[in-house]
Amino acid sequence: MAAASLGTAPAIFDLKSATLPLVAVVLKTTDLAALAAELAARLDETPDFFNQDPVVVDLTPVRDDPTTVDFAALLELLRKYRMVPVAAKGGSSEQMEAAQAAGLTEAVGATAPATPVVMEPPPPPVLSEVIREVPVPVPAAPVSALIVDRPLRSGQQVYARGSDLVVMAAVNFGAEVIADGNIHVYAPLRGRAIAGARGNTEARIFTLCLEPELISIAGTYRTTETALPAEVHGKPAQVRLVGEKLVMEPLKP
Repeated sequence: MAAASLGTAPAIFDLKSATLPLVAVVLKTTDLAALAAELAARLDETPDFFNQDPVVVDLTPVRDDPTTVDFAALLELLRKYRMVPVAAKGGSSEQMEAAQAAGLTEAVGATAPATPVVMEPPPPPVLSEVIREVPVPVPAAPVSALIVDRPLRSGQQVYARGSDLVVMAAVNFGAEVIADGNIHVYAPLRGRAIAGARGNTEARIFTLCLEPELISIAGTYRTTETALPAEVHGKPAQVRLVGEKLVMEPLKP
């Protein structure tokens, strides 16, 4: 049988350029022990926060740090939390050479949004914060919502990845609700509520009864160690982020 000529054979694959949204881990220390402790503090209670997401290691803050970065250990640490390191950027020439030797490519031309949120070592503890790389910005308002009709008991967790979360029943003590967008609880909110989990500073939390163990928007959080204002405690309220401060306001009928 005669072989088909290359000029007439149908192509079985194509090569095309692709622009993908990536999570950037902004490294602010070369101390991997401190980084491991911070990752554990932020992510051990939310093991499904990452789902084999590709990430870029941003070395800009440690570019002038003379300490050698152990990239093999760093990549192993990030993979432990279900991140897939694929590239590095912003480092010194020595750091970038070491990163490439460890299997990372250089993220050429990648730039961060104007207001980055970062992973940084303790103290203070701050909930998981990530940024999306240009040209795909974090959407101000998700296009869909995950709806939960049942009460959430202690130990239960719901994560609305890429959307709002609507809970029609109580979020009890010890339960946790997480959303990349807004969180609406049409019942008492007594557990943990984390809105804007991937850096959406426009996200808000709404509830008919604000009694949370913890509330967080885009990594800025508040716990029960600080008493809620009387005008919102146990009442219909919304929580939003103004600058770096959580603002709680009564919901008016």
